[in-house]
Amino acid sequence: MNIRRVRFDHPDAVKLNDEVQAEYHLRYGDGGDATSLDAADFDPPRGVFLIAYDEHDRPVATGGWRSQDDNDEGNADGDAELKRMFVVSQMRGRGLARRILAALEEDARAAGRLRMVLETGTKQPEAIALYTSCGYESCDKFGYYRHYEESRCYAKAL
Repeated sequence: MNIRRVRFDHPDAVKLNDEVQAEYHLRYGDGGDATSLDAADFDPPRGVFLIAYDEHDRPVATGGWRSQDDNDEGNADGDAELKRMFVVSQMRGRGLARRILAALEEDARAAGRLRMVLETGTKQPEAIALYTSCGYESCDKFGYYRHYEESRCYAKAL
């Protein structure tokens, strides 16, 4: 597996973002994640976006982090917010999400971020299982969906 840094507006990132949005819509019936994201959110040193490519150079997994500091959506100074973790269905169960997550944590740590935070939902039990098995713990809700009952937020000190 080859993991590369790309911009969030790279064609492969756009393609996989469309796939994850379609999956969110299937699970939640709401058209996908409405959180506002901009390609510049993931530009180093205030973030990064990664794509894993298979042996045939096909994009198969993504993930990114963006800097967040104290704001009116519940973030704290030094947060690195995890966004768009996704593995295409035919590549799931191979440890790709763990590899992307570890690379993102390392990158955010090197950038001086203090904790990685993420927001997921009750209809993504496999995501919750991944994060809790990697040391993430429930935290105060933050972000766009902080007032939604199905929202779950997690954090891990970096």
